[in-house]
This record gives sequence, structure tokens and C-alpha cells, in this order.
Amino acid sequence: MRLMFIGDVVGSPGRKMVKDYLGPLKKKYKPTLTIINGENAAGGRGITEQIYKTFLDAGAQAVTLGNHSWDNREIFEFIDQAPALVRPINYPEGTPGQGYTFIKVNAIEVAVVNVMGRTFMSPNDCPFQAMDTALDDIRKRTPFIFVDMHGEATSEKQAMGWYLDGRVSAIIGTHTHVQTADERILPKGTAYLSDVGMTGPYDGVLGMEREAVVKKFLTNLPVRFEVAKGREQLSGVVIELDPKTGLAKSIERILINEDHPFYF
Repeated sequence: MRLMFIGDVVGSPGRKMVKDYLGPLKKKYKPTLTIINGENAAGGRGITEQIYKTFLDAGAQAVTLGNHSWDNREIFEFIDQAPALVRPINYPEGTPGQGYTFIKVNAIEVAVVNVMGRTFMSPNDCPFQAMDTALDDIRKRTPFIFVDMHGEATSEKQAMGWYLDGRVSAIIGTHTHVQTADERILPKGTAYLSDVGMTGPYDGVLGMEREAVVKKFLTNLPVRFEVAKGREQLSGVVIELDPKTGLAKSIERILINEDHPFYF
């Protein structure tokens, strides 16, 4: 069992990289299940139904979100009819959408979970307690459990990694848009990476035009952020799971840009 996860897709540059490279990546790694984080896919903020369906058509079986889930109003029109779309599980009760879904691949069900941190983020329900409640249900059906933890603080992501070690197959961080180099298999068998990184502009700041971001830091005045143009990159991770236990056997980062070319 092999999972491939493509990190935060930002705007049209990120969508282009998915279109250009997802097929070749799937040919190389032959993943059983492919997941994409798409919370920034529509102009850098939110997602549309068309983009969601484009990701599925490109070969993903699940799409996760994050704190920008609601930035495109269109999502309220389709999220409850999108079985492969997963928003953070620890939004308050009554929030549209779902915090996890089950994807059947061959004869195996894989649970895809999205949870959001609270440190430097909006004050949602406790992510640790939300995971406990979800796992009571999920583990009755499958030991194959992928968790996208959308969070700002590395410390909170690491704490969640240790908290879930041995209880999920993998916990991979998103949100910061900068790929970390701390991939590892935790002692009880859970694959961990603090942040998978971003798929989108290579020469911006977190995917946005760098001039506007620099101006914001220099003046502290309101500025309008636009998705950067120019060179692109793709960030991801591939995780090999034990077909019997669902625990991780290996984890490998993927980084494609002009400094790290991918050879077809």
C-alpha cells in the first residue's frame, strides 16, 4: 500500500504543476492512493467545484482543505455533495462538509482525515480531542489512516505526531508552504513530516507576489496579495504502508523545481 500526497496547491501555477507532473509521478511511484491539499487552489484562496473535479480527473482520489476552506463562497454550494473533499474535522458542530472520508482502493478502505491546529490559527475545537473521537469510529473500519494536519506551529504538529503515533498510518503537516526535512517513521510506526510544502510559484513568498509581501513587512500597511507569476514548483511525499497493519514502512519527500528537476 503506497500513498502519495501533494502539498498545498496555490492558484493556477500550482494547478499547472499538478496537470504536468501528477501523471509522471504516479507512473514512477505507482501510489495506491493519491491525495491533494487544495485549499489555496482557486486564486490562492479556497477551492471551486470545477477545480475539485479537475484534481479527481487528474488522478487524485481525495482532496483536503484547511483554514482557507471558506474563502471561495462557491464551496457552500457543493461541499456536502463532494464525497472526496475533506475540511478540518475540528470545526464546530454544524459546519458544512466532513472531517474525514473513506476511500476504497482495491479491497482496502483508507481513511483520509483533515485536522487543523489552533496555535496562531483560529480558535476551533481541540484538534487532539477531535482526533480521539474520530479514531474511535475510523479504527473500527480500517487501520489505514492518513492525516493532513493543517497548522502554523511546528511544535503543535510534532505534538500531534507523538500523540497519534501507532494509531494512524501517517500524519503530514500542511499550511506553512515551506517543505521541511524532518521526515521519519516514529517509534510505533506512524510516518511523520512537519510540512509537505507548496505546489505553486517558486519565486514568490508562500506563493504570493514577493513585492507585496515585502511591502507589508516594511510598512505594516494593508496590501493586496496576488498569486506570484513565473517559475513553478511541486512538493509532495510518498509513504509506503504495511499491507497488514497499516503502519508506515518508509517515507520519501518529493520536490520538483528548476533546482530539483524531475526526469520523466
